[in-house]
Parts: sequence; structure tokens; C-alpha cells
Amino acid sequence: MSSTVEPGTATAGHTDNSIYIDAPIDHVWAMTNDLPSWPDLFTEYAEVEILASTENWFRFRLKMHPDESGRVWSWVSERTLDEAAHEVRARRVEPGPFEFMDIRWNYAPEGSGTRMRWVQDFRMRPEAPIDTEGMTRRIDANSKVQMGIIKDKVEAAAAARSGEPAT
Repeated sequence: MSSTVEPGTATAGHTDNSIYIDAPIDHVWAMTNDLPSWPDLFTEYAEVEILASTENWFRFRLKMHPDESGRVWSWVSERTLDEAAHEVRARRVEPGPFEFMDIRWNYAPEGSGTRMRWVQDFRMRPEAPIDTEGMTRRIDANSKVQMGIIKDKVEAAAAARSGEPAT
């Protein structure tokens, strides 16, 4: 029996992370879905270019800060917002080293704050510099870091709006 997996049949990568943000859901929604502000919200993004949009759909290019070898990674994604359901669906249009990359963001009221959840499903191309298992570990770890940074920034902005000190 061969241990080689046919292209397109390898197990997909999957991550599921959530964080509690001590801010109202409308504030969390507005801040985290303001694409032009993402370079200030995320530490990994250097630039966001909106290529096309409607009221609740965006096609945009994300550019990262240069990596350790000086390479700037960039790709085009589409993002559809369903504010009534507090859900966002996104996918990479230019998947690069990914066969596919699909992301769901969910927001739910929790106590006086909001639970923000990111679920990412993807698979790496066989020729990618990292395999699906390795990328799963990388995305899972980085999601936790970015969510923590976003939590701090969103909570600080909510506190500033209310005139209360951030906790």
C-alpha cells in the first residue's frame, strides 16, 4: 500500500480559536471589520488595498510586513459580512501556497462583552514550503497572538469611547 496521498485528498488543516473581548458586540464588529484599519489592528499586516466592494462584500489585497528573508507576502481575499448574524465568511482568491483557505469569523454576546471566534480551514499545495500539519500549528499559534493584540486594542478603544480606563 502506498503512503503517497493523491493531490486534493490530503486532510485539510483546521483551526478554531476564540477570545472574550470586554466590549459591546457592535463595537467589536465595527472595529474588526474596518478593513482599512487592519494594519493598525493586526501586527502582521502592512497594507490593505480594497479592490472592489459592495455594502457587505469586499475583495481586497493584504500585504504583510517583510519576513525574516525580506520577502513581502501578498494575496487577494474576499470577505462577506452578515451583520445580522454577526458572521463573516472569507476566502483567499489568490491562494498562493494554499490549495484553499476559508475563514469564518463569528461574534456572540457574552456577559457584558463579546466572544470573537475564528475558524480556518485550508490545505497546503504539495509544493508549498510548509505542509498542512506545519501550517496548522503556525496558524493556530499566530491566531492566538493576533486575537490577544486585537482584544487589547478593541478594549482600549471601547474604554476611550466610554471615558473609562481600560482594564
